[in-house]
Amino acid sequence: MTTDLTVRPLGSRVSKWGEGPIYTNDHLLYVDIEGHTLIRLNPETEREETWGMGERIGTVVPRESGGFLCAGDSGIYSFDPQSRLKENLSDPEAAKRPDNRFNDGKCDPSGRFWAGTISTVKKEGDAKLYMLDTKGSLEVKIPEVTNSNGICWDMAKNKMYYIDTPTKEIVSYDYDDETGAIDNRLVIFDSSRAKLEGSPDGMTIDTDGHLWVALCHGGCVVNINPATGEILQKIDFPCVETTACTFGGVGLSQLFVTTGIHKSLKEENAGKVFVVDGLSSRGVPSFAYTG
Repeated sequence: MTTDLTVRPLGSRVSKWGEGPIYTNDHLLYVDIEGHTLIRLNPETEREETWGMGERIGTVVPRESGGFLCAGDSGIYSFDPQSRLKENLSDPEAAKRPDNRFNDGKCDPSGRFWAGTISTVKKEGDAKLYMLDTKGSLEVKIPEVTNSNGICWDMAKNKMYYIDTPTKEIVSYDYDDETGAIDNRLVIFDSSRAKLEGSPDGMTIDTDGHLWVALCHGGCVVNINPATGEILQKIDFPCVETTACTFGGVGLSQLFVTTGIHKSLKEENAGKVFVVDGLSSRGVPSFAYTG
């Protein structure tokens, strides 16, 4: 816990729906889902690079071999930022378009890509969480979800945490880093029972094993102890659509938070990336796709 926190917007980009931040190579990668754009932000200079993707893009991760791995309307695909070429790797829910698309996702400690889909028409249980292994094989890991969102792993590589947003729950799984197997599902937090506004969305983890969760429609990020379900800290933001968060900067000591624009509210700096300084917590390094 700290008392001298500062929360400020970064850069000039105003996203319709910012999401999926990940800190890599001294830059923040994130997406504007409804703006169909991939953004790379230098937090020090606030310089931004953007790439139009021609579709809704739900998430992005770096590839160890270069470029990015993305997931969105057309499935999972690689993207070369220099040539702007896209190569589709998997499109498991093509028959459900346009009602389903890929949403949030991240790589596990062994470099596999986990990404889930969302039913944009809110058809309960019609989406899934998938894992793309390092050989390019796709596997369903969690069936019957509705809005696949935040996902992260602890430093010991034996726990995975996951959010299906409409449930308002965060769940844990025992995780085998060697195989990617998950088991023993356990609800470790319920935002409704905690009487929090909004729903759990994007999520990251710190070196203490505590979760940092953005609450969509809640205008805040909460720090949760997954062992007890206790809320350790709550950080408020000046706009209601706080969508996702990640640690970055020197020593992974800053918390970056993406936001979106509310359908009816007029809010200053909504749609911008915010940075939180003054935290005592430190983040865990992100992982690239090694396939």
